[in-house]
Amino acid sequence: MMTKAKRNYPTLYQVNIRVWLNSISIKLCKRATLDDIPDHELDKIKEMGFEWVWLMGIWQTGSRGKEISRTNQDLLDEFERTLPDLKMGDIGGSGFAITSYEIHGDLGGNEALGRIKKKMKEKGLFLMLDFVPNHTAIDHQWVTTHPEFYIEGSRDDLQREPQNYISIPSKDKERIFAYGRDPFFSGWPDTLQLDYSNPELQKAMEIELGKVVKLCDGIHCDMAMLVIPSVFEKTWGKSCDSFWPKAIQKIKSKNPEFKFLAEVYWDLEWELQLQGFDYTYDKKLLDRLTEGKSQPIRDHLSAGLEYQGHTVRFLENHDEPRAASIFDQKKHEAAAIITYYSPGVRFFHQGQLEGKKTRISTHLIRGPHEPVDPVLHQFYLRLLQVLKNPLFEKGRWRLLDTKETWHGNSTWDSFVAFSWESSQNKMGVVVVNYAPYSGECFLELPLPYLTDKTWSLQNLMGDEIYVREGNSLLSEGLFLDMPAWHYHVFEFKQLKKEKK
Repeated sequence: MMTKAKRNYPTLYQVNIRVWLNSISIKLCKRATLDDIPDHELDKIKEMGFEWVWLMGIWQTGSRGKEISRTNQDLLDEFERTLPDLKMGDIGGSGFAITSYEIHGDLGGNEALGRIKKKMKEKGLFLMLDFVPNHTAIDHQWVTTHPEFYIEGSRDDLQREPQNYISIPSKDKERIFAYGRDPFFSGWPDTLQLDYSNPELQKAMEIELGKVVKLCDGIHCDMAMLVIPSVFEKTWGKSCDSFWPKAIQKIKSKNPEFKFLAEVYWDLEWELQLQGFDYTYDKKLLDRLTEGKSQPIRDHLSAGLEYQGHTVRFLENHDEPRAASIFDQKKHEAAAIITYYSPGVRFFHQGQLEGKKTRISTHLIRGPHEPVDPVLHQFYLRLLQVLKNPLFEKGRWRLLDTKETWHGNSTWDSFVAFSWESSQNKMGVVVVNYAPYSGECFLELPLPYLTDKTWSLQNLMGDEIYVREGNSLLSEGLFLDMPAWHYHVFEFKQLKKEKK
């Protein structure tokens, strides 16, 4: 039986399994499978503080998808920018052009996954896998056995939008199928769009979902909002029933601890939480951090905790640019402090901790060699260690206000701050001057138990220790004078008064 997760706000580590196994293959001088992942690598992930591991790109893919990846010029141009020494063997085809929810034969199959999952469970790690609801690979068996499961178009559609449709022989006739797509972009040419207006397709996808559930502890649902009825109808002009509420409830009724995580955008995060998802992406926080203005960040973090506690906080993933490529060192650290000390799932991407700057396409099985950024790496290792503190795992979070230190000094507005409190009156305060200039403020601390006590403020992400009187903190606030992009993660400890 799966051990129940104990953290309110778990940590998740995303691994591109094909890239990882390729690097192991090079060391072993043979094709590595899931059985070749060393125990010490899993131990390292656990020791860093991770609770969940998402093995991305693990499902069976087909030869047609690989062929498309190796001949599409736009894709090849992208691959060559990533790998100047690109070889055809580096292109495995998209891991999201899935032909079946069976572990890829090259990775060892379902049996090998069962063995590594058992190892992970023994080490206290939970396993997350992908589920792609919107489309299948272009060479999925349903194209032949159930062509009615897909969106079909006309010859006119194909002529008008060749980027979104393809002609494929099916059974005894030729059919025009739609590529799977996001409505704001051209179709993915290695996939076909599933038709959620067909009740039989929805039943079939529930069965596919059930296959995945048997193999892991949680699912990352790719572009989960694309099958919401409102989005599906707007994209394809067809009405459909809701898929997620009934599908998730069916799983949860038998396995209530199973977790569903949605990749979602377009202000549909709360809707998917209401439909049963445990966690939903929070891309907006990343967008506001990239913009670099503190007020929109504070506004975003003022949402209700019922919602925020079920969001997924990240600085990068396989779809986003590398954080080290868009933030300079100090801004990167400041953005990470805000991201990972906020409530929600703390989501980290393979290579992020080392400061890698090159995003690796999901079509590739190899990434470029990049040196480790020692400063950023040590920062992340310390951040993960501090996050193990029960205060930041289970404590009560709240956004804090700041005020000006003297009339006309507007730099108080550059701060983002919040507190973490435990039921034993233990407290932490996180404060960031999120601006390219120094700033001053009084941080308001409306915490009654500070009264008549002296407090030590130790910066857990630095070396500073300050002593402050509780009454002054309550009446005036905590005075802060901080350089650009500077931060503190204070742990408050009461100092005992010396006996006379």
